[in-house]
Amino acid sequence: MPFDRRLRRLRRDRAFAGFARHGFIEARIAAELIERLAIVHRSFSRALIVGYAGDELPRALIERGIAPLLVDPGFRFARAGHGIQCDEDRLPFRDASLDLVLAVGTLDTVNDLPGALSLIRRALRPDGLFLAGLLGAGSLPTLRRAMLDADMLEGAAAPRIHPQIDVRSAGDLLHRAGFALPVADGESLDVRYASLADLVADLRGGSNGGLLRAPQLTRAQYTAAIASFESAAREGKTSERFELIYLTAWAPGAT
Repeated sequence: MPFDRRLRRLRRDRAFAGFARHGFIEARIAAELIERLAIVHRSFSRALIVGYAGDELPRALIERGIAPLLVDPGFRFARAGHGIQCDEDRLPFRDASLDLVLAVGTLDTVNDLPGALSLIRRALRPDGLFLAGLLGAGSLPTLRRAMLDADMLEGAAAPRIHPQIDVRSAGDLLHRAGFALPVADGESLDVRYASLADLVADLRGGSNGGLLRAPQLTRAQYTAAIASFESAAREGKTSERFELIYLTAWAPGAT
């Protein structure tokens, strides 16, 4: 089921106030992309950042003499990064107008991921570089279990967490979008939480609020979800896993 663009934008805007406190996934992805870019011995002049992740990424680009431009699906994040608001599958850039694109954490909730990747590839000049990080399949197993246990009170499971792609599928999508030398790899990140509410706050306060879907839990279901989450606790905290997928690919060119 596609994402509601308006609802996604509203959730993204609501996340802005708490992003500095809850956006650790985006910060981790941004740091990894900076490291990966550092080992690329090639000059870039104009870069697009897809998804606001703070000041570190644009600062790293500027230090390399690269002019950054930001797009974000949320108005408030776009404004904070002095960029423009637009969905990733509706990018307004001319073909071959960029030589570097870095996407931080929003592609997992875009309506049309294959379309977004195709637009990014077209916007890149020949031999342009694409780097991205996003949440992938296998993320949030403890939350999924808690939601399933809650839904069993009503006798049927509801689609409360949007499906995600795995590493292999991500690589296939890069190939289908026309990229050269596509590579997809993963990283597992385990985070310990004192409560289910703390986990949900992190998801809603980062770029991942769009992963959580209606319908809303009843009071009895929420109580069951808390009990399920707490049953997995060790030494007072419950571990949750985030599977990060990193993408590296090049626009086809002479080299």
